This record gives sequence, C-alpha cells and structure tokens, in this order.
Amino acid sequence: MSLTYLTTDELSGRIKYDPRTIRERLKDSVLIEGRHYIRPFGGRKILYIWEHIECDMSDQSSHAFAIPMANGGVCHG
Repeated sequence: MSLTYLTTDELSGRIKYDPRTIRERLKDSVLIEGRHYIRPFGGRKILYIWEHIECDMSDQSSHAFAIPMANGGVCHG
C-alpha cells in the first residue's frame, strides 16, 4: 500500500485545522508519532501519514456517543 505523506500545512488544508493547532494541540495527544506522523531521517521535519489519520478520524466519528473510561475503553450507554 502506498502512503501519502503530508506537511503540517498540507494536512491543515485537508482537515480544516490551523497549522498551529495541529502542532500545539493535536500532535502527541491525538496524533501519535509512528502511527500518524514520522520524522524522516531522524530530523526535525514532520510528515503526517494521511491514510492513518483519515482512518482514525472516521473510526472516532462512529463512536461519537461513547463515554471514555479510565482504563482506555468506552461505554456505549
């Protein structure tokens, strides 16, 4: 499978979030290194993996009415 790598500005255009919000609020809390983004060649540049982000965004929207539990699970009640 071929993956699509995006810069912060390119991702911003796709998900309609400000690049600063992505860097300061989403990165490392919602977007996880190794799953949603990589640092190629061990550098400072960050490339986001669009297919993983898109999959997790659509998966989360199907659980919109779930209540998060302390152990990491969710309650659908």
